[in-house]
Amino acid sequence: MDLSGKTVMITGASRGIGAEAAREFAGAGAKVALVARSADPIADLAGDIGQQAVAIPCDIARYWEMEQAVRNCLTAHGSLDILVNNAGVIEPISHMAEADPDAWGEVIDINLKGVFHGMRAALPVMLENGGGSILTIGSGAAHGPVEAWSSYCSSKAGALMLTRMADKEYRDRGIRAISLSPGTVATQMQREIKASGINPVSQLDWSDHIPPEWVAKALVWMVGTGADAHLGGEISLRDEGIRAQVGLT
Repeated sequence: MDLSGKTVMITGASRGIGAEAAREFAGAGAKVALVARSADPIADLAGDIGQQAVAIPCDIARYWEMEQAVRNCLTAHGSLDILVNNAGVIEPISHMAEADPDAWGEVIDINLKGVFHGMRAALPVMLENGGGSILTIGSGAAHGPVEAWSSYCSSKAGALMLTRMADKEYRDRGIRAISLSPGTVATQMQREIKASGINPVSQLDWSDHIPPEWVAKALVWMVGTGADAHLGGEISLRDEGIRAQVGLT
């Protein structure tokens, strides 16, 4: 896919899925805006990618920072065509009766409010330019309870509804909103899950997880018309048919 002339903003771009997505989109010719709280890793990644990348330190849990990040993206690249809502956390992993309320709320601030902040900041720009793609990293946890993941499951369910809302309100104005449920991915989050020792996911072997590169390739594919049948919904990388369409083995 040739994305020359397009600009993609990726949250949580300092590592894992976000960093691999940045490399994959840049490889397809897109200009990339790397957003994360960790300034040094995204600066290093931008340096590796080259002139088509810009690092934008930002805490997506604060709307004004996300709004400024979009402005910085426009200053650097002149456009914003694709938003990848990737940033997310899972800690604290704890049962509800013992969960720290403030820490529980921080998960909602990042995983749910952060997704809304990205959409809210990007949508006016995209609508003024006739459309754009909003891709959000979802989870099977959006569809069913997982022990000790009450904040994560709740946030992912809410984020999926935001995808559906964006599609409901703006598909006819050129907005392509899709969620991607990748399954378990070999990232730092899985190390945190493993360390918790709680629920069956923590018992999985490292070899059971897919590489983040697969998720990155799927995100680039989702920008194309091949994913149009899934507008307003969620694509699952557990689906062998989807993997075949993306070209994954």
